[in-house]
Amino acid sequence: MGMFDFITGSKSAPKDVPRQPREVLRGQLLGLNRPGRPWGVRDGARDGVDLIAEWKIVDAQWYEIFAKAGLQSVFRILMKFDDEAGEIRAVDQEWTVAWEAGVPRLSMAAEAFRGQKKEISFGKAVAFREEDLQLGVVYEYSFKTSEIKDPLQETALANGWGWKGVAFGKL
Repeated sequence: MGMFDFITGSKSAPKDVPRQPREVLRGQLLGLNRPGRPWGVRDGARDGVDLIAEWKIVDAQWYEIFAKAGLQSVFRILMKFDDEAGEIRAVDQEWTVAWEAGVPRLSMAAEAFRGQKKEISFGKAVAFREEDLQLGVVYEYSFKTSEIKDPLQETALANGWGWKGVAFGKL
């Protein structure tokens, strides 16, 4: 693995795993969606890509948690299948979150970000609980970009595809 591959998170397709057809891989990636996960994978045709993985920031089940966490930016991964190279080309995008009456409003970050990102945010709130007036944890959270990227990359590799993190050039 070269330095550029390390920086971009690129991984070569395993030589001992037969490459599955694009539609099989697509189904596997969409199959990563779970109700209990704070992120999901969706069709990206509207955005000119094959798939998008992103935090469920606009999902009513999750935005209260994100709001309490004080999340000010979120990221998503845009993915395109490169059938010829047998890899998924992926680029990260960062979005700014403005909370209005507890509901998220997303806008592209003023500081444009395109490339590969590794980030961890975490926190805990402690307060007196109503039920027993004892000091206790009200909520605890951690959000890591690897929480989204790792399962995507593992799924690509398990299906005989590589993962190409794009920082410059065409997705």
